[in-house]
Amino acid sequence: MLDLLWEEPGLPEQPLPGMLRALYGGAFGLPERVLYANFVETLDGIVALPSVEKSNALVADGSEDDKFLMGLLRAAADCILIGAGTMLASPKGLWRPGGVYPTAEEAFAKLGEPAVAVVSTGASLDPNHPVLQRAVLLTTARGAEQFAGTLPDVVAVNDGDWVDLRAAVAVLRERGHERILSEAGPTVFGGLLADGLVDELFLTVSPVLAGRAEAGSTLGLVEGVSLLPQTRVGGRLASVRRSEDHLFLRYVFDVSH
Repeated sequence: MLDLLWEEPGLPEQPLPGMLRALYGGAFGLPERVLYANFVETLDGIVALPSVEKSNALVADGSEDDKFLMGLLRAAADCILIGAGTMLASPKGLWRPGGVYPTAEEAFAKLGEPAVAVVSTGASLDPNHPVLQRAVLLTTARGAEQFAGTLPDVVAVNDGDWVDLRAAVAVLRERGHERILSEAGPTVFGGLLADGLVDELFLTVSPVLAGRAEAGSTLGLVEGVSLLPQTRVGGRLASVRRSEDHLFLRYVFDVSH
């Protein structure tokens, strides 16, 4: 159960089953049209250990409340956006709300079942991953040629070597997905930030330290792009919750659509 420490007045509210409202520690809601991301990071800003299986659990320090929040954010979404790296890190993942926090599965189901979108050039994509049987693959023209007829839903977003994230999000909007949750990794997140596409960030701060022995052994919240000093991307703190030694922060970014 999360304890509310502070919250900005006037945040959106949507109907929640009583169980979810109690676990969240109050009202919860999202704007009707929003792209939001969810991460857990260590005290020293590490979100993943690429060479360690299921490193997310280590980073989260085993927090059940972090799992609950992940489930709630999934259940509130129309679509969950993931990258190939995130998919490979969870070989059996289906990105269902109840999958991460089964205790609230029935309550999550009352909010809805989100679609799943995978953004990838196809270079490191495992076509046999189970989530791809129900997800849309947002890829390049070359990637679409590679997986046409193999996967049920493939969209060629653009030509070139990399997927245009702005165009990929536009495809999801055209499909009616107004609330998009990014659970992609720090490289895709960095690209979304650089393109001004991120409206909100839910950030869990875990009480553990990861350290860094060598380059590439850990990943920070944002990878693959340089922001400061050229570009300031700043969030407005909108909510602070706590569960024992974990902090649950919500930031709102001022971006134009």
